[in-house]
Amino acid sequence: MNQYIMKGGSPLVGDVVISGAKNAALGILAASIMTDEDVIIENLPDVRDINVLLEAIQEIGARVDRIDRHTVKINGSTIREVSVDDEYIRRIRASYYFIGALLGKYKSAQVPLPGGCDIGSRPIDQHLKGFRALGAKIEIECGAVHAHAIDLVGAHIYLDMVSVGATINIMMAAAMAEGMTIIENAAKEPHVVDVANFLNSMGANIKGAGTDVIRIRGVRTLHGTDYSIIPDQIEAGTFMCAAAVTRGDITVKNVIPKHLEAISAKLIEIGCEVIEGDDEVRV
Repeated sequence: MNQYIMKGGSPLVGDVVISGAKNAALGILAASIMTDEDVIIENLPDVRDINVLLEAIQEIGARVDRIDRHTVKINGSTIREVSVDDEYIRRIRASYYFIGALLGKYKSAQVPLPGGCDIGSRPIDQHLKGFRALGAKIEIECGAVHAHAIDLVGAHIYLDMVSVGATINIMMAAAMAEGMTIIENAAKEPHVVDVANFLNSMGANIKGAGTDVIRIRGVRTLHGTDYSIIPDQIEAGTFMCAAAVTRGDITVKNVIPKHLEAISAKLIEIGCEVIEGDDEVRV
């Protein structure tokens, strides 16, 4: 689809159910291959990036079973290689999460440089800085990142700029490194917290997610888990704004109202009525 054509003039009224957070799901799916046991992920959004990442996970040998449209079971015990095919990966930026996941579990990863994004230049230098600090040797060859380590050892890492991707990627690698890793100037977004919670549900030891200092004590192995992804605050915020701009009345369901506090505050400032429930917001 090259364009959207919108004919306005009508208030948008009704209820809408929000899907799982794509940005959390991408990190969680990559992290799911870090155990040899079954991982069941629920509330998965059915969007292109997710389906491409699942194809890539299957391509490296993991078992992927789509239980239903929003639920998947993954088992990484059958992974046979740490080199990810660029046929899938160049299509989405989240390809770089495979570096942290594979490096953490197998101490080796070969992943094409990410694609799927036209928002200017978004380098992954902070990711690589973190991997190097943990003891990995990083080389860029033929458009791919080659990362190898004999052992990963915890380190004190200060990110030069706040980066969601780098925070999640380093967190995954550090989850199975030896000793303590401290990430300072870490990203604090809800999807960072969700990936940390997911890793903890597999037996990782991560504290401080949601603040700018995250502490990770490495563990030897991770185990299976059953996990539900948080609702997508970006999708929810879009519908909240749609209610405001059309002078409508929309109840946004399956959300965590605390994740929407910033946008709720701004909508109230411009004259909207915002009513919060346990898992819904009406604008």
